[in-house]
Amino acid sequence: MAQKTRVLVVDDEPNIREVVELYLRREGYDVEVTGDGATALEAIERNPPDLIVLDLMLPVLGGIQLTRTLRAGYYDIPIIMLTAKGEESDRITGLELGADDYVTKPFSPKELVARVKAVLRRAGAKPLVDPQAQPITMGDVTINPSTRQVWTHQNKEAALTVKEFDLLWFFINHPGQVFTRDQLLDNVWGFDFFGDASTVTVHVRRLREKIERRPTKPEYILTVWGVGYKFRMDRKP
Repeated sequence: MAQKTRVLVVDDEPNIREVVELYLRREGYDVEVTGDGATALEAIERNPPDLIVLDLMLPVLGGIQLTRTLRAGYYDIPIIMLTAKGEESDRITGLELGADDYVTKPFSPKELVARVKAVLRRAGAKPLVDPQAQPITMGDVTINPSTRQVWTHQNKEAALTVKEFDLLWFFINHPGQVFTRDQLLDNVWGFDFFGDASTVTVHVRRLREKIERRPTKPEYILTVWGVGYKFRMDRKP
């Protein structure tokens, strides 16, 4: 018998935990629930789930801190964040750290289940970055897909999040081609990503800060006004 997909639900509100657990179990998932970040981290280290539904506002260890800890420890478990309407900055930070999607409270349990299915579907798809591909050097930036490392000018390593690396890899494999933010969402985040296009804007800004000599005057990731972005392999001397 096939093992059930495991989902960890982390929320300090008992009614939310109960409802989410009920709807996920109806869909055939094996569900574990916990009410704080520290207990969640222990559960993850003991038996990593296939996906985490994570509230940002948690006691003991907050959702942002837990996400940072997991990504720093090379846990690539898909994460769906639960956020309040007024937590936009935290939501952006969570996405920058490598969360896969978010749901704004109050939410429909059916919508959350749909997002769980979509994120798991993307996680099981063919990886965007081929780990067997050869390193690529463009100007003073070198990208190694097998180790997911990036070195910039003065041989300094840039600490990229999962999605920042995926976005950079997509750009360098389509040099000179102009993409809208929606097209980048479809190709890097997946066509069934529920977030908005501002996610791309944030990731482009962060990438520029990490790989460009002068982020305010980028030489690689260029803005095409009124359209989107394109990537130039050969920077200006």
